[in-house]
Amino acid sequence: MTTVAARTVLVVDDEANIRDLVSQYLRREGFTVVLATSGEEALAAISRSMPDLVILDVRLPGIDGFETLREIRRTSDVYVLMLTARSEETDTLIGLEVGADDYVTKPFSPREVVARVRTLLRRRDGSSPADERLLFEGLAVDIARHEVTTRSGAATLTALEFDLLAALTSSPGRVFTRRQLIERVWGWDFYGDERIVDVHVRKLRQAIGDAADKPQFVATIRGVGYKFIGTPS
Repeated sequence: MTTVAARTVLVVDDEANIRDLVSQYLRREGFTVVLATSGEEALAAISRSMPDLVILDVRLPGIDGFETLREIRRTSDVYVLMLTARSEETDTLIGLEVGADDYVTKPFSPREVVARVRTLLRRRDGSSPADERLLFEGLAVDIARHEVTTRSGAATLTALEFDLLAALTSSPGRVFTRRQLIERVWGWDFYGDERIVDVHVRKLRQAIGDAADKPQFVATIRGVGYKFIGTPS
């Protein structure tokens, strides 16, 4: 077993068998696990336990997963892995739009869930230089502090959106395919839909005040992927 020091995962699902199964596999891999059965319990647990990652089911009683995620994003950039129904592609897209970092569809393998958790948390232990600060006209990206500043002031990004921006700004002018961005941001072992990149690029643009039709920072290269076009300052 690989020890995962000080890593806490909050598992939110109203089905006891899913909570028990996922938590069993996570604990076996060395994670500390906190459980919640509803959105209300999840929000209270986040304030109390400050988890590193949240596994959040879409279909919850009372406050559903989407509304719970919206509330989480008001105050936290914690990684969120959503559990969605295989037959409901709309759930996946809405979850990503609201602020989920990744998703797993039911039914799933608990080993897959653990692998996705490791992939997300591995990014927080990235190897970027601690003092690296990337400066462009109208945009500053502070790698060490996970802070982004635009002409309008501080930008609010999720952890994944920040990682995506850091990947793009690390090589201005370079065209990244969706697969290359997935490998850099989600991890080489991610095997979900590549359209997840498009959703998060759209969210990133909103956060930094960019526009797809007249981009200042992130340009779409049709049929290929994306590149950062900001001017160094």
